[in-house]
Amino acid sequence: MLVGMGMSDTPELSLPDVVTRDEWLAARKALLVKEKAATKARDELNAERRMLPMVLVDKPYVFEGPDGEASLLDLFDGRRQLIVHHFMWNYDVLEDGAEVPKTTGCPSCSATADNIGHLAHLQTRGTTLVAVSRVPQSYLAPFRERMGWTFPWYSSAGSDFNYDFHVTVDERVAPVLLNYRTEAELAGIGFEWGPARRGDYPGISAFLRDGDRVFHTYSTFARGLEQPGGTSAYLDLTALGRQEAWEQPPGRVTGLGAGAGNPDLRFHDEY
Repeated sequence: MLVGMGMSDTPELSLPDVVTRDEWLAARKALLVKEKAATKARDELNAERRMLPMVLVDKPYVFEGPDGEASLLDLFDGRRQLIVHHFMWNYDVLEDGAEVPKTTGCPSCSATADNIGHLAHLQTRGTTLVAVSRVPQSYLAPFRERMGWTFPWYSSAGSDFNYDFHVTVDERVAPVLLNYRTEAELAGIGFEWGPARRGDYPGISAFLRDGDRVFHTYSTFARGLEQPGGTSAYLDLTALGRQEAWEQPPGRVTGLGAGAGNPDLRFHDEY
């Protein structure tokens, strides 16, 4: 267990200026103007995200869940939308390049997973959230139990899923596309691709179901994973968004949206 540092052990920090209450209030109001502008810009960006086209996913991916095999359609669990956390795993890499899974997942992905809230608020808006990792299910279940997580977690081992959605990158399997950059584009920004960079990368992907047809609507990587964590932030990554009347483009209100102050918003155990 880590022991907190005493005041005498704290390194010298660059702290905010000390001002009067009136000076603080003036500075806070000035910042509020910028915060409101950022909120408006975020709303506009979310609307552009919802207006992205979508791609039919017709490859028959097979996943392994705690109850056996599942298709990508099965991962929706009957709901209209699916959010997938691409969860990295830890491997030992042998001299011949072979990967040997460790018993734990990526610490960074695990910290992100610790911030996933109660799923009822997503599910009542017709949206399922799952995690998918390349390691076999026999590794996932014990680690999930140890960490106390309750979100569904599937293995994509043996399928092309991770490679097709560019969260496992290996030029021997598929052309490099890392955070939407090719190998040549990566080299152009000083990021040289090589064998040591092969492997898993974190990401989030969103899918939409129309009957039995599944469409890929969005994926984000790298710092794009910093924002999600709450219900609204996750919904903002999807094609249907928060499903509230004020959102653009029009025509995507499902009747399931329930924003703050809405009488339809309930405690998670009342849905």
